[in-house]
Formats: sequence, structure tokens, C-alpha cells
Amino acid sequence: MEILRIPCGPLSVNSYIVYRQGTDACAVIDPGDAEVLLARMEEEGLRCTHILLTHCHFDHIFGLSDLARATGAEVCIHGDDAQMLADSRASLATMLGVALPPVTPNRLLMDGEQIEAGGCRFRVLHTPGHTQGGVCLVEDDAQAAFCGDTIFFEGVGRTDFPHSDAAMLMDSITRKIFSLDDATTLYPGHGEETTVGHERKHNPYLCLGGRW
Repeated sequence: MEILRIPCGPLSVNSYIVYRQGTDACAVIDPGDAEVLLARMEEEGLRCTHILLTHCHFDHIFGLSDLARATGAEVCIHGDDAQMLADSRASLATMLGVALPPVTPNRLLMDGEQIEAGGCRFRVLHTPGHTQGGVCLVEDDAQAAFCGDTIFFEGVGRTDFPHSDAAMLMDSITRKIFSLDDATTLYPGHGEETTVGHERKHNPYLCLGGRW
């Protein structure tokens, strides 16, 4: 699996272009800026068939409308966040003083289902807490997980937003993300990548003396 990490958009979100070598189809995860992503796909000779959203805060969907319109890609999001695609207040875009164009998703994701995109197979883990419909997208063959703002390198997602829940976030991390192999690479919505094993041992928000 090939992974291109492209920080872009108003809060420098990690947008990912993901594809299997040998195919021109790709998936885009959390499009922060359509123009930047389209330029990179053209450079790499790729076409976007799926847009996968880890959650619906504005920085992760800032380029969604333009990218979906330009590519005709299938927009996929968990059902619990779907309504936020048409509500700039709920997506927190109004905090930036903007109103994002509403987008109607093509597919509502559910916990445990698998989705084929870009020649890859993603398994959906519903990881609520930062938002109600947050998901982690796991590519088991590559031992890779795209975790949005659920967990970061030695950090966790904020839970002081409307519809966030700190206890739910901790449960999602410990019960879902930490069920993955320690060698699994975590690709977060902001900052550098990390691994499940590193966060299990060193994340200061979660560990206590290396024990759980």
C-alpha cells in the first residue's frame, strides 16, 4: 500500500492519498484542500474513486465539496456524523467564520464493515469520543490505521466540543485501537505518525506506569 501524507487546509490537517501500487485508482482520506490534492493526484497519475472521512469537523472536510464535484468519488462517512456534512455549525466551520457547501454522502459506514477503495481493503472501527461518528480505517494487510483525531503521537483528540465525550474517547482507544497489533502504524489527522505499541507505553493521557 502506498500512502501519501499531505498536510493542507486551514488547520494543516493530514490528508492522505492511499492506493495499491500498479493501479491508478486511489482513496482520499480527510480532504483538507481539493486543489492541493487534485494537483498531487495528477502528478502521480491517480484518480480518486472514494473519499473516506474519519469524522466531520470542518478541517477534515474543508476540500470535500470541491473534490467530490471534480472527481465524482463516493463519499463515505459514519452515519452518526453524516448530518454534520450539511451543518456548518455542527462541523465547527462557523468558528472559522465560514459556511461550507452541504454534501450528501453516498455511503454510511458501520462498525466492522469493510470497504474496497484504491485497491485496498479498509476495515471500519467506530471510535466515538472526539465526535459521535468518528472512525478509524484499518488496512490489516499493511498494518496501517488512519485514526483521524481520535489519537495522536503521545496525545488524544479534544473532547471539549459539542457532542464530544471524554469517557467514550478513552473507551474507543483502549478497547478498539489498542486491540490492534503493537506494530500497527497509526496515521493521525494532525502531526506525525506513531504506532499502537508506542502509544500503549508512552501516551501520557492513557498510561500509568506502563500498565493499564
